[in-house]
Amino acid sequence: MNRITNIAFDLGGVVLALSLEGAIREFERIGLTDARQRLDAFQQKGIFAELESGRIDAETFRAELSRMIGRELTLQECYEAWHGYVDHVPQRNLEMLQQLRNEGYKVCLLSNTNPFMMMWAGNDFDGKGHPIAHFFDHMYLSYECGVMKPSPDIFQMMLRGQNASPEETLFVDDSTKNCEAAQQLGIHTLCPQNNEDWTGMLQDFLNK
Repeated sequence: MNRITNIAFDLGGVVLALSLEGAIREFERIGLTDARQRLDAFQQKGIFAELESGRIDAETFRAELSRMIGRELTLQECYEAWHGYVDHVPQRNLEMLQQLRNEGYKVCLLSNTNPFMMMWAGNDFDGKGHPIAHFFDHMYLSYECGVMKPSPDIFQMMLRGQNASPEETLFVDDSTKNCEAAQQLGIHTLCPQNNEDWTGMLQDFLNK
């Protein structure tokens, strides 16, 4: 096996502890009564997917969601609803990201996400004033890339951006579908359960 030099991480359920129930509760709070049917822990659909794939911007999402709910929402209300997905950011994960970079690995984020989530993550991600970019060499965000996992296009973008081959790349994601898509391209994968402590699993893989 080629030596791993490039490691790509998913955000929700991997780097941060994700709460689907928290998101459902917050979207219901602003009036989306069928939030449970519309939201997903891995890949969104409808206007939620359009936002995360970059097909619509934050303002268009706000207007569309307002129409669905039947009242005018503010961008702040949309932000707070999306922020319901955030449970907490485990310190052990951040320490591992920093350790990997100190050891010379190229470390990037490869995430299906949206402008509202990044409004938060781009400011005080770790509770100590550091934005999420502080922990990565580069970030490949679906709404900026214009494509979502599990499309092979976003994995190819990441490989080109990292100047890395599939054989020397490890992808860590809690979605089986996303990991299978990466494997089809020859990328090594780790697929922990949602919010599982993956740090030991990763160390074991790299020490093989």
